[in-house]
Amino acid sequence: MVALLGVGVLPALPASATPQAPPSLAQGNNWEVKPVASGYQLTLRLDAPAPMRASLPLLAVNGVPLGAAKQSPDQRTLTLITTNPAVLKAHDVRLIWSGDLGKEAGKGQERSQAAGPTDADWLKARRGPELTDDPGAVGKYQVETSEYDLGDEAVFLPGLGQRSEIRGKVYTPRGAVGPRPLVIFLHGRHQVCYGDGEEPEAKPWPCSAGLKPVPSYRGYDGPATALAGNGYQVVSISANAINAWDGAAYDAGAQARAELILDHLALWKKWSTLGGGPFGRKFVGRIDLRNVGLMGHSRGGDGVARAAVLNADRGGQYGIRAVLPLAPTDFARTTVPGVAMSVVLPYCDGDVSDLQGQKFYDDTRYSVTGDTAPRSTITVLGANHNFFNTEWTPDQSEAPSGDDWFGEEKESPCGAKYAGRLTAKEQQAVGTAYIAGFFRLQLGHETQFLPLLDGSDSRAASAGRAVVRVVAQAPLASRRDVNRLDQPLPAGAVSGKASATVCAGVEELNTGLARAAAGAAIPTCMSTADFGNTPHWSTAWFAARTPSTAVTKLTWTGTDGVLRLNLPAWQRDVRRFAALSFRAAPDPAGTPKTDLTVRVVDGHGRAAVVPVSTVSDALVRMPGSNANGLPKNLLRTVRIPVGSLKGVDLRDVRAVELRTDRVARGSAYVSDLAFASPGVGLSAPAVLLPKLSASNVKVKEGDKGTNSADFWVTMSRPSTRPVTVYAETSGELGETVGDATRKLVFKPGQVRQKVSVPIRSNAWDSYDLPFDLVLSVPRDGLLDQSFGHGLVIDDDPTPTLTLGNAQASEKAGEVKFPVKLSAPSDKIVNIFGELKDGTAVLRKDYKGAYDDGSDPANRSLDGYVEPGKTAGEVSVTLVDDTVKEPGEMFSVVVGAVDGAEVKLPKTLQATITDND
Repeated sequence: MVALLGVGVLPALPASATPQAPPSLAQGNNWEVKPVASGYQLTLRLDAPAPMRASLPLLAVNGVPLGAAKQSPDQRTLTLITTNPAVLKAHDVRLIWSGDLGKEAGKGQERSQAAGPTDADWLKARRGPELTDDPGAVGKYQVETSEYDLGDEAVFLPGLGQRSEIRGKVYTPRGAVGPRPLVIFLHGRHQVCYGDGEEPEAKPWPCSAGLKPVPSYRGYDGPATALAGNGYQVVSISANAINAWDGAAYDAGAQARAELILDHLALWKKWSTLGGGPFGRKFVGRIDLRNVGLMGHSRGGDGVARAAVLNADRGGQYGIRAVLPLAPTDFARTTVPGVAMSVVLPYCDGDVSDLQGQKFYDDTRYSVTGDTAPRSTITVLGANHNFFNTEWTPDQSEAPSGDDWFGEEKESPCGAKYAGRLTAKEQQAVGTAYIAGFFRLQLGHETQFLPLLDGSDSRAASAGRAVVRVVAQAPLASRRDVNRLDQPLPAGAVSGKASATVCAGVEELNTGLARAAAGAAIPTCMSTADFGNTPHWSTAWFAARTPSTAVTKLTWTGTDGVLRLNLPAWQRDVRRFAALSFRAAPDPAGTPKTDLTVRVVDGHGRAAVVPVSTVSDALVRMPGSNANGLPKNLLRTVRIPVGSLKGVDLRDVRAVELRTDRVARGSAYVSDLAFASPGVGLSAPAVLLPKLSASNVKVKEGDKGTNSADFWVTMSRPSTRPVTVYAETSGELGETVGDATRKLVFKPGQVRQKVSVPIRSNAWDSYDLPFDLVLSVPRDGLLDQSFGHGLVIDDDPTPTLTLGNAQASEKAGEVKFPVKLSAPSDKIVNIFGELKDGTAVLRKDYKGAYDDGSDPANRSLDGYVEPGKTAGEVSVTLVDDTVKEPGEMFSVVVGAVDGAEVKLPKTLQATITDND
């Protein structure tokens, strides 16, 4: 049976019928291009199932990725609908991954073995003071573990359309009294089943006979035990069903993962109030659902971010106050306002190699006016994607597992033998320290862990030799933003031989494409052939045209350059703040190391001068050579303690200057200049924000001209301040659905706006075409229904099919039955029949296409009419013998036709004339 993914699915056919597809427009050993309704269908068939990865599977033609592909349930077939004519000239089609963009796609999993110019600096990188209290240490409570299992298909998940298991591992502090804060762990996208059995093609979950579920949810014993030992209740939940089915999910499973978390929380609400279930009354009065934290690994990171927002959308039923995405995906540029957030970014992530989780921080940090929650990013050098979970780690896992960063080299900073690469146990110790420290700080207000997350480079003893860099945005109550450096500076702010330009996005060297802010007249920040090295500016696949982070690029050609930021009168007293901080990184087009001087000036003209290099390595390029996603161009913290600004009147600071007097020529990115003090902040579900939703739309395609599918983007209530959100079309749009990209600004009092998507009419019979309108990066609003589902309904009649009898001489080699359509169609019209002997006999006088000589003979026959054509054929091969004989006949009984109307069954007669 032929299934046209993204176009439609053919009805069930007789068991003996297998459609013959139209000729390929282009093909290779394991790929082909076929004509379909909305352009071209590119199909890649793999010899073995594709690995379960967090990244999206992309199909690349001649090294250029064309888009995200749909995956079959058995992970062996990937299909993409495109209008790009490049597929017609394809000579190489490969599967690559969204997290690996730029790793010279098509060269598999190769990694550069070259050393980078700053590798030695990072092997002896500065480390801050060690905390007195170690969050990774054993706590005072003994930890009791248990599990619950309500079945493999216990709950139906919206957004997935399938049923999921309800299974979890519970970590309980024995002897702790009163309600305990609850932390939910959610693993990511990993292999679902393992063992010696065969995976079913049609239903990958539950596991078939002979296979066992991979227990990914058991892989976080370290951080779970560290938290439970200090009085926190932890539950790690299983999401294998989502991993099995999300290959075709419109949002890669983010909504389903969020729903699964909320389903577990609903159970814990019942078990902790009424009791029952697997635990009886054991947890009644023991769980504080007003104080909940979520950790999500890999695609689980997208899931926990969505769960926090979904919980707020639904009135904040649970007190989700802290979210930690661990090596996460962020496919749709969601924001997580109101909730404390820390994003862990493993530098050697071989799966989500572009560190796209950085955008959770970038997009959320100013997304809501008055947001009082703190947030941070934690970059861990030498850490990969998998090893935070012991069930994804070789020699620790029950199921097969591996290092996601391939390569044994000693030279690369991510090679398995490199001196700075962390062992699995070292990496797990770092994960334990930061996960436990974050939740103990945010849920338990254990403020001794603030230095771990405030950007001061303080460290936990249990994290060992790991080099970790934290970027932090302090809560609003303890922060004063001087300049975000994402808008053009006032005239006169830059002097000397220096210039300051706001930039966003990157230019792709191998295609010349500029991935900048959609519709914004600002330059790109850098050029690269490797999007793995641009976490701030790489593309989100479901929101590809939404603007990326804007920063200021400071470029200078002399030592007299000055960027001066004047403070208004109300900002000048900075005595209550602990530090002056900003984010910075060297321009990769410049030298591997550069430097600037920070000069703070008071009202009397007195100044304190601090070279950046004396307080931070933010202007030292990160490790690795210019290949395979390294080095990462990440903005990092420059933090200057206010107490070190000697001789300056802190009651009257008039300006902060960045001076180019340290290096004669250079370029650097700078962002987010602020005075701040560490703080826990105020974190709670953002229930007071207006909720933004996109409607669902069904529209007939029409017969003439261009119509439109009109989506309504609505707010749940009017706002007193402007609310913005980006909206763009996504999916396999083909030739029918036009592109639409809008920045919507809701003025005070306004609650809805229309987004019209052009629909090109078509007078041919077609499949209905689904697509999406995606909302992303809201400001002063909260995403509710962030995907609006569109459906273009075909309104053209199905053509009628005429089939005729046929005659041919046996020397012709075949007899062709004429096939005519009353009108061309966008569909492949498939014809299925069965051969019947008359005076002509199968195998003696004619051959069946599917007859392999075994008994009984296979008499199946098929034919087709290509999309856009009105004529086709059904042909049968003739046997040219040397026996003189009279004319012979056989027949074809057509029993099924897909894509056209015809009265069935219909018998066709074939006459064979003798040539001897």
